[in-house]
Amino acid sequence: MSTVRRTRQLRRYELVPDYMDQFVPWWRTSLLPVRLRYGFHVDVAVLSRDTFEFMWIVSVDGDATRFEECERAYAASPERAAAFTGSPEFVVRQHISFVEDVDVAAQPSTRP
Repeated sequence: MSTVRRTRQLRRYELVPDYMDQFVPWWRTSLLPVRLRYGFHVDVAVLSRDTFEFMWIVSVDGDATRFEECERAYAASPERAAAFTGSPEFVVRQHISFVEDVDVAAQPSTRP
């Protein structure tokens, strides 16, 4: 039995503080559905109000080449362009990188 490799990308956005409350609903209703249509999965999404950051891990089934194919198709899509039309500049800076899983099952015990 073979397992399908999943390639993950961490996307961390530094948000404009005044737009933080508007960002998540916009992301959820405008951007996320487009990503999902182009073969992506969202593994986790979190918001830090303390640091004005939104972080999410987006993934595809397959290797980095497959991820990049999906990314190119998504980036060139009219649906993505439409999602940004008329929206404010929510993001001050983006930090984007591929990430890999770390096995946490091998954690040392904290019991004496």
